[in-house]
Amino acid sequence: MVSDTILQSEVLTKFVYPFLLVFFIVFAVLEKTKILGEGRKQLNALISFVIGLIFVSAVFPKIVVGNLILFLTIALVIMFVVLLLWGFVAGGKEGFEPSKGVKTFLMIVIGIAVIIAVLWALGVGEGFFGFLFSSSWSKLFWTNFLFIVVIAVALAFVLLGKK
Repeated sequence: MVSDTILQSEVLTKFVYPFLLVFFIVFAVLEKTKILGEGRKQLNALISFVIGLIFVSAVFPKIVVGNLILFLTIALVIMFVVLLLWGFVAGGKEGFEPSKGVKTFLMIVIGIAVIIAVLWALGVGEGFFGFLFSSSWSKLFWTNFLFIVVIAVALAFVLLGKK
């Protein structure tokens, strides 16, 4: 198997990265909980080192942790996108401050948009998205749909603004 970079070599991905991950997590937990006493960095490091070596020698736990780390990475990126979009909607200290109902509506729209974006990024529903956006009728439908939504939102602002 040919690696693209040195960081993708088999030695690093199968042994060094999992060892370092487990070593640092176990060391941090031992330091924070002070199970072995206070000021015992060398002992905590030695125990973390041994646990890391035992972890690297087993195959199945490395696969489980690798899958969990991939899931965590994807979940963190999704949460970052959601929080970034939410910050644009609700984070204004100065200027436009939307009402609670508008914030709720926009959060629902953001949630739906993120779910659709994640499904699209995963390649799930290719046939469904193709049916919705690549059919002969879809351009006319979505143009009219967005036009109706804009009119409904404008009417809602006008009618709710009079109260």
